[in-house]
Amino acid sequence: MNTDITALEKPQYPVVDRNPPFTKVVGNFSVLDYLRFSTITGVSVTVGYLSGIKPGIKGPSMVTGGLIGLMGGFMYAYQNSAGRLMGFFPNEGEVAASHQKRGGSFN
Repeated sequence: MNTDITALEKPQYPVVDRNPPFTKVVGNFSVLDYLRFSTITGVSVTVGYLSGIKPGIKGPSMVTGGLIGLMGGFMYAYQNSAGRLMGFFPNEGEVAASHQKRGGSFN
């Protein structure tokens, strides 16, 4: 079974890790990824609360909306982080960090 997701499209930026593991992707979350993650979660909690006012189920609706937002926000942050490592999104910081770790110079 072919699990190579880069087979259909070639990366436009330097590749740091062609197939990054879960821990590396989560460890590579940027401040912007965490901001997007928390914003999506917060908006989902608010929408869940507001949608539960009329039927009188504010609490359960808010929790459900929050869980959906939590999962969606995490997946969005994960997608962006993995995309930077695999070279599909701009990744100047990741490339510089990988060159520093290897001891190479980066111009």
